[in-house]
Amino acid sequence: MVKKFLTLLYKETSTLHQAAYLLGFFALLSQVLAFLRDRLLAHVFGAGSELDTYYAAFRIPDFLFVTVASIVSLSVIVPFIVEREEEGREAVKEFINDIFSFFSFLIIIVCGLAYFLIPVFSPILFKGLSGEALSQVILLSRILLLSPIFLGFSNLFGSLTQAYNRFLVYAFAPVVYNAGIILGVLILVPKFGVMGVAWGVALGALLHALIQIPYVIKMGLMPRFKAFFDFASIRRVVLLSFPRTLTLSINHISTIFLVSLASLMAVGSISIYSFSFNISSVPLSIIGVSYSLAVFPTLSRYFSQKNIQGFIEQMATTTRHIIFWSLPVTALFIVLRAQIVRVLLGTGRFNWDDTRLTAAALAIFSVSALFQSLLLLFIRAFYSAGQTRKPLLINLASTGILIACTYFFVKVFYSFEGFRYFITALLKVDDLSGSAAVLMLPLGYSVGTIINGVVHWIGFEREYGGFSKSVKRTLFECSSASVVMGYASHIALTLFAPLFNLNTLPGIFLQGLVAGMVGIVIGILVLRLLGSRELAESWRAVHAKFWKAKVIAQNPEIV
Repeated sequence: MVKKFLTLLYKETSTLHQAAYLLGFFALLSQVLAFLRDRLLAHVFGAGSELDTYYAAFRIPDFLFVTVASIVSLSVIVPFIVEREEEGREAVKEFINDIFSFFSFLIIIVCGLAYFLIPVFSPILFKGLSGEALSQVILLSRILLLSPIFLGFSNLFGSLTQAYNRFLVYAFAPVVYNAGIILGVLILVPKFGVMGVAWGVALGALLHALIQIPYVIKMGLMPRFKAFFDFASIRRVVLLSFPRTLTLSINHISTIFLVSLASLMAVGSISIYSFSFNISSVPLSIIGVSYSLAVFPTLSRYFSQKNIQGFIEQMATTTRHIIFWSLPVTALFIVLRAQIVRVLLGTGRFNWDDTRLTAAALAIFSVSALFQSLLLLFIRAFYSAGQTRKPLLINLASTGILIACTYFFVKVFYSFEGFRYFITALLKVDDLSGSAAVLMLPLGYSVGTIINGVVHWIGFEREYGGFSKSVKRTLFECSSASVVMGYASHIALTLFAPLFNLNTLPGIFLQGLVAGMVGIVIGILVLRLLGSRELAESWRAVHAKFWKAKVIAQNPEIV
């Protein structure tokens, strides 16, 4: 049984849709565990000070991950591996050894320095926290420094599994990551409190790396540490990754800024922001990440072969399917936001006020869901073409706009009663205006993200003219179907409400499920009437039983 599972896990995936759907399936499985994780956290801690410190403690380790560990990210390493394939297996092995050695040295030095500097930066970043809460943030941050180390090595292993189309094992890694955190909550929290969650994160990050090692060993590519490495190879990687590192750093700075603002608001604001962001990230994880990861090796190969037409067509196809899946999900998230949050988090110390604020924040985050996914695709497309400067400049400007918009919205919310009443009444939290300032964070984030996505789209269209023509119809069809779907779900919520006991978890779940299914059926009918190409392609991909797809014949040059 174990052997069959490992054979499936390390199986090569043959097409874009098969790869994307497999990635999407395991992303969904990972999200189910993530929901269970968040539900446990909400039950045990609620949206309070302890959970605020936990989410605040993530910021510095996460910043190190997206900066230092980005050197060995998929977007950077995969094109180099593809390039080395032409020189033979030994060239790939030598390159991996160099990268592994350099990264090992760098990440340990940086995390070691961070361990001693965290007490200096934490009071500056989280001015709203003091005393015991600030001490807790420092302690948790130091434990969480293990995460960027383990996940960095996992990134390197993941570059190998992705380069050789072993999408399944990479997709399974987040599942064991969340399983590790859940174990921390169930086993360690009763004894160590919120510190047990941090140790669970470290365990999950370690499992994220370990699950990929058997395939790397099987391929004979398990890296070995070298005291002296090829600086020429390292220099090329660093020069390519540096703009990407800056891009990710800029994006992460905006997150730090938002959490810092939340620390100045009512207790629990960091938790409300984090919970709503986590739920809103489901479409990004299942759709955006899956498609952008699945298409990246293909885009890299098309560009290296100078097949620009194939490159553009593959981008258009991927964009169409991201739009096809993202817009309907956005509509359902906005309409069913209260049911989603109550089912996922409405337990224990997570009270009704916490639920309403989280649901309102979720609705605002969901507005930018499509652009979050498209951003991943456009950035990876530019990277596959060797262009890293353009995404950097666009993200730099867009992040500045995001920070400025958020700060402006917060100021206006506190200063103008009319604006405050409009926002809170629209989202049905007008009686919580004292703690509803947290809603300005997702509002600023969504505005900045939409601008960022639109500018990336324009930049890609200018570089590769004609790309948008084949996407416009899909955008119109899916927008129309999503509006109808959302309206149908909203009507169904009211119609079916008397049939369920809305004071129980099963009743709330069934109300949302039935309303969502009604909306989905109506949406599919609208898409069929409009002659949606993506609906037909998606049906064919699923009907082909992609999980039983034949394994691609191995390239003898890379065995």
